[in-house]
Amino acid sequence: MNNDPKLLVGFAAALGSGLLIGIERERRKGLGANRALAGIRTFTLASLTGAAAGVIAAPLLTFTGGMLIATLAAISHWRSHSGDPGVTTELALFMTYLVGLIAIDQPVVAAGGAVVIAALLSARSALHKFAVKVLSETELHDGLLFAACALIVLPLLPDLPLPWLGASPRRVGALVVTFMGLQAAGYVALRAAGPGLGLALSGLASGFVSSTGTIAALGTRSRGDRKLLGACISGALFSCVATVLLLAIVVGAIYPGGFLTIGPSLAAAFVTATGAASLGLWKQRTNYDSHPPSGRPFHLGTALGFSAILVTVTALMSLVNTHYGNIGANIAAALTGVFDVHASATSTLSLAANGALLPSNLPLPILIAFSTNTASKLIAAFASGGPRYALPVTLGLLAIATAAWAPLFWLR
Repeated sequence: MNNDPKLLVGFAAALGSGLLIGIERERRKGLGANRALAGIRTFTLASLTGAAAGVIAAPLLTFTGGMLIATLAAISHWRSHSGDPGVTTELALFMTYLVGLIAIDQPVVAAGGAVVIAALLSARSALHKFAVKVLSETELHDGLLFAACALIVLPLLPDLPLPWLGASPRRVGALVVTFMGLQAAGYVALRAAGPGLGLALSGLASGFVSSTGTIAALGTRSRGDRKLLGACISGALFSCVATVLLLAIVVGAIYPGGFLTIGPSLAAAFVTATGAASLGLWKQRTNYDSHPPSGRPFHLGTALGFSAILVTVTALMSLVNTHYGNIGANIAAALTGVFDVHASATSTLSLAANGALLPSNLPLPILIAFSTNTASKLIAAFASGGPRYALPVTLGLLAIATAAWAPLFWLR
């Protein structure tokens, strides 16, 4: 008797799942002599049959039920007169049986699976249009390449750090995949929301992953399509807004007391970055005519080259630390800030939280790391987008860095 509530929940999940999928199929079943064999009642009964087989838990009965559903699906396909060679309904009927089968032990999983199945069936027209008309051959090729790198190549790379490299091959591979993803995110945003707002939102979101990588990715896109120059500049500056926001989050998570000393600099940098990015967005909106995106979602060669630069910097940092030992908080912050200002700030804030660094000495190493990180962004901008892209970005970056340093001198 203790299992009665569980059985009721399981059968309820199976019933709801069958009804949900069946309703969707009933709407496409058609009418008259040429209507499809399976509708709302058939799908609901198939799900309940699976649930009953799951309660009895007899392997032979479960297999027999599966064969019965498969036979009915085959008959439905054979009797179909719609001229559609697809077997979507037949596969959905068998999947509904499986959903009912697992509903007894895992009703939440079964209900979620039913929602996914019904959503896929309902989105038939949209998915067909996307696959055939919206998605180009180049985009499909690059999507498969990205999936292969992220899901096949990356997990196979060893995660053991190499002394001469300063990082493991998997970390290097993750860097390449991340940069490819940043490029692809900008391309998707460009297609979805247009060049103005799309690349601005993409730059802001991607900046939380890597502002330097975002600036380089947008520089590459601006070089490939000069009509996107203004939008790419705006997106690059919006990535700097994300840098400041994430830095504030790091301070709040590790050492909230640090806001007393570093807070004014963060506030000044945030206001300046937001203003510069918004100004860039407003200027390019007034002078831009919408046009379809050109180019590819990402460039593998550019991703490899940019990752090689960052890995080289990391290796040089590791070499310096190995031969010269502890070279001081400020110099260490400058070196690590080139690669990641947030990692550098995390180390500095941890020292302050543990009492190894006075709160009054906290802003200097963080601002040094912020400045060296700004320098790496400048290099990335010139290397990827050329002077026409890099010069406006440089003005914005220098204004943000100046604003971050200003409170340190004003409050003295």
